[in-house]
Amino acid sequence: MRRLLVALLLVHAGIADLRMWDDQVAALRGRYRVVRYDLRGFGKSGHGTSRYSHADDLAALLDYLGVMDVALVGLSLGGGAVINFAMGHPDRVRALVVVDPSLGGFSWSAEFTAELNNVRDVARTSGVQDAREQWLLSPLFAPALANPRSAKRLRTMVGDYSGWHWLNADLGRPFKPPAIERLGEIVAPTLVMVGELDAPDFRNIAATVVQTVSHARKVTLPGVGHLANLEDPDRFNDHLLRFLDSTHQGG
Repeated sequence: MRRLLVALLLVHAGIADLRMWDDQVAALRGRYRVVRYDLRGFGKSGHGTSRYSHADDLAALLDYLGVMDVALVGLSLGGGAVINFAMGHPDRVRALVVVDPSLGGFSWSAEFTAELNNVRDVARTSGVQDAREQWLLSPLFAPALANPRSAKRLRTMVGDYSGWHWLNADLGRPFKPPAIERLGEIVAPTLVMVGELDAPDFRNIAATVVQTVSHARKVTLPGVGHLANLEDPDRFNDHLLRFLDSTHQGG
């Protein structure tokens, strides 16, 4: 009989909410204790009024659930959050999967930074609805929007986003030293998945993680961009399950 991980926790991208993992929950349920949640300020989670870190929020959630051992899967913003958690709590992480992750301390390109700043400017001058449409014009989402399997779901989640992070100062507490300087501290078996068509910044982050983290390996998913789990869930789930099975971590 296949052994079950104590928990498999899924952390969504910054353009989405926990619904982005629907296809993964369907594939993983019964094999793992699957947990997903809305990051602070997204979906049904409040934004709070005090300093915070996504890694600390993740730890608080696991403590509340009574979970000590966990496999983590994070995409984009969620990938950065699970990287930080893996550094701060190495004894709790049994496997780590990061998909087109963000990374603290990474020097983002001028083009990507300008895109983000433009969306914030539109939100403040023309309103959140216009900012949502501007955000979807980013080349980052072009592959997902061209894919009938993911386009509607992406538009729905972006359409439901409150825009809070565009209109307010970020209360997130920076990780010090930044994660890019501490990647060597990650000891869990690590899989890095990156979309072949993703933006250069995210492909560069993926390469950095693989080069620095011991026991890390990379899978490039063909024909998809930043949201591989939405664009090609069958291939994504296959790679994810094969990696989790290969770690032989049990509850």
